[in-house]
Amino acid sequence: MNAPSQDRARTWVYWCTLALAILTYVYGLDSLHIPKNGDEYVYTHILRETAESEQLLPLQSELDGMRNTKPPMIYWQGIVSTSWAQDWQQWQLRWPSLIYTFLTGLLIFLLLRKESGMAQAFTGLFVFLAFMTSYRYGRPYLTDPPMVFWLSLPAFALLWSRPALFESRFFFPLQAGLALGIAFLYKSFMLLLPVGLTFAIWYWRERDYRVAPFLLRDSYKLVMMALVSLAVFSVWFIFDPDPRAILEEFVFKENVGKVSQDNYLAKLLWGGSSIWSQAGGLVLNTGLLFVPTVVMFWLAWRNRHEQGAVERMLWIWIAVYFVIFCLPTQRSARYLIPVMPAIAVLLAMYWHRLPVWALRLSLTIAAVAILGVAAFTFKLQIYFDGMASYPMTVWLILTGSFLVTTFALVKRDWIHQLTPASLLSVYLVLAAFFYPFDHQQGQYSLTVQKTVAGKEVGVPYNFRAKYERYRFLLPEARITGYRSDQPFSPESLKKDYDYFSYRHPSGKQPDYSNCEVLGTRLEVRTRHNSQEIREIIFDNRMDHLFVEEDLVHCPA
Repeated sequence: MNAPSQDRARTWVYWCTLALAILTYVYGLDSLHIPKNGDEYVYTHILRETAESEQLLPLQSELDGMRNTKPPMIYWQGIVSTSWAQDWQQWQLRWPSLIYTFLTGLLIFLLLRKESGMAQAFTGLFVFLAFMTSYRYGRPYLTDPPMVFWLSLPAFALLWSRPALFESRFFFPLQAGLALGIAFLYKSFMLLLPVGLTFAIWYWRERDYRVAPFLLRDSYKLVMMALVSLAVFSVWFIFDPDPRAILEEFVFKENVGKVSQDNYLAKLLWGGSSIWSQAGGLVLNTGLLFVPTVVMFWLAWRNRHEQGAVERMLWIWIAVYFVIFCLPTQRSARYLIPVMPAIAVLLAMYWHRLPVWALRLSLTIAAVAILGVAAFTFKLQIYFDGMASYPMTVWLILTGSFLVTTFALVKRDWIHQLTPASLLSVYLVLAAFFYPFDHQQGQYSLTVQKTVAGKEVGVPYNFRAKYERYRFLLPEARITGYRSDQPFSPESLKKDYDYFSYRHPSGKQPDYSNCEVLGTRLEVRTRHNSQEIREIIFDNRMDHLFVEEDLVHCPA
């Protein structure tokens, strides 16, 4: 293939990968089973309760100590996207998250197009969307997508336009303060510490690390950003009729409470919340790109004296966030999600310098994952004896994803172009696997939904507010939760409920004496203990993963 034809082919691959990325992120957006964090149901609960109060403030909740768990912007966003909870569908809650994630990807694309060209711009966008954190936290109704965008916006503006915006005396500091204030209204004012320190070092660097020019020409800009952002955040306190509750629940419990002095040094150096687990979590946030990311870190260190200005600033961004979020005793890789756009840009810059073996290792893991999903797809159909069926499109997705991954493994000349598409296809395969649970086999029929309309229904849950998911399955019922990890039986449940949902292994119908089964659906079990995980792996215990759920009516 001659050079012009090869260039056209690579361009065609980039546009196809973009289409694949959009499809991957849109597919299954309304699903109950997308990768997510359990906080989505807490936010959903607070949003629904607040919308029903017909007031933006104060926030409302039936959960003890969970009313002011986050600032109000995420709930106001949900009120707008669902029309005050009148359009109560999961995709209505989630589509703003999707837009924010794509906007963050656009920031990455624009910066890389200016710094490195179109090929690296596409690579950075695809790498960012291929990160596990982008897929897991960038689609559900969570605070992460808007928070990451609004924190990234002023940072990318400085990187893109340096040194012009560094010299802006009032316009940029004011605009940056507004953007940061919106980010704080989504997450926390405590983000001012890593953001402010990052910008301070960046401004100091622009003055060649000279203290006097930095203090005279730039320090007031940082103060202006801080004051404007905190002023925006203070809207919550000003308009909430109960600011004392905000102080107690959000400031002291949710934020200050994460900094404990008990065994601080021991927790810093050992255990699941140590700095080492935090460092590993930063790399694992990239998902299947963790090996190329480790190699990129090594290459950057080895070539640290040859780095350009933008690259050095990105490393400062990452280092500051890492150090700051190692200070609390409660450490989590999720706290480092704001630096993932910076890592995506760096990976794109080093992409064609990465050794082929690193990309092949990622592709091999992707191929194994696709084959594993295919095996579970066959197993699921057998386990449910045909009750779980898949359309031809799911098998085409499985086959096409495996072929693309295999081609990328074999064709060395195409491995850098096709690796992002292969990794994105793993997410599409995973979403397609849940097809039966998201469609007819995993839903209650309209007849059943009408039967329980206005009725109290007891439903199982194993995480706070997770019973909220049943408001999408039974939208007109009055939902009440009972703990599924407690030894409830149909006999005990029918003492408290005329209508209840009960889960059981496939083919093992419980004894519902004097009761009527209104409908049955398929469900996925989550939050397994270590014994169950071992039995799933070594004993093929499918009943730990997948169950049937009956909606039962027991007349009083």
